[in-house]
Amino acid sequence: MFCAVYKSLKKQQTYLYVEKKDDFSKVPQELLTLLGQLELVMLMAKRPEKDLVQVSIDELAGSLSDQGYHLQLPPPPIDHLKQHQQHKQEQQKKEGKR
Repeated sequence: MFCAVYKSLKKQQTYLYVEKKDDFSKVPQELLTLLGQLELVMLMAKRPEKDLVQVSIDELAGSLSDQGYHLQLPPPPIDHLKQHQQHKQEQQKKEGKR
């Protein structure tokens, strides 16, 4: 069995997986409106052999089975300032222990 993967042309790095190509009947209308125009990216096995980059096989299969679709959102942005501040604090703690 296959599922269809679409990317949102309105929301970067946002993908919608549906059970059947061009069948959005199980996807809430509000979500479709939010995503805007969708472009087919690929057809893939519903249960791929390996986890995908941002979603596990079990999560994808569960969403498709329970809801009839899976929404993949972009990863959260990296807060480089926060990382830098944490690194500085760790360095200061190490220097204080000497």
